[in-house]
Amino acid sequence: MSRLHGTKDFWIGALRAEGPAFQAAAAEAPADTPVLSCPDWTINDLVLHLASIYRWVSGHVTDGSTQAPAPREKSPEPPAGLTAMAWWRQEFDGLLSRLDGLDPEAPAWNWAPQPKKAAFWHRRMAHETAVHRWDAQMATGVGGPIEAKLAADGVSEVLDSWLPAGRRANRRDWRGVVQLAATDAEQEWYLRLRGEGVALLDTGTILDTDDHHARVYAAGTASDLLLALYGRVDFDVLDVAGEVSLLDGLRTG
Repeated sequence: MSRLHGTKDFWIGALRAEGPAFQAAAAEAPADTPVLSCPDWTINDLVLHLASIYRWVSGHVTDGSTQAPAPREKSPEPPAGLTAMAWWRQEFDGLLSRLDGLDPEAPAWNWAPQPKKAAFWHRRMAHETAVHRWDAQMATGVGGPIEAKLAADGVSEVLDSWLPAGRRANRRDWRGVVQLAATDAEQEWYLRLRGEGVALLDTGTILDTDDHHARVYAAGTASDLLLALYGRVDFDVLDVAGEVSLLDGLRTG
């Protein structure tokens, strides 16, 4: 089985679907409703967080620079005269327009150890929105899964971008091969953990001088796999065999 390789149209399509779904979920709950999957956050915090990310990405993604932009504001507030949700909608519409008109091959900074191209942000914003849509829905107890192909691509993003960039929740001397399988998307991943390092492997390349046998195997829907990697659900929602504790080395944060 091979990993999904997304395209601009795929990610823009996901963003078009997940954005309104997020808005609908956030509008259903009072602003002070706790978001249990994001400790210490309320629905209002979640809306402001996502709006500020959209504004930050919009501010640098089209400037043609591969240099790091100024850091994002950590405690955002909407502009005067706008509610949090109205600001979110303004920023979402602006980001969608920018990304839709942007060549995925255009130069653009990103924080991952990969080519500095705009496609990174088409992908990143689709997944940022999808996961936070799930957060908003879960705040009212009606969370729906992330669509299988999108979630499978999200798993790949965690493994090829987040973890290689050092964005790991638990820093330990993790060592061993892990095998993940998305049962509803016909996708699987092998990766080797070497201390703080991680290597995403193709099945044809895992026979090297190290022990290539997976020390832990975890299978489930692509949505459950992705949400487990983000720490939204426990790994016990998956079918797991082997050294379960090794999966903690895959959580991103």
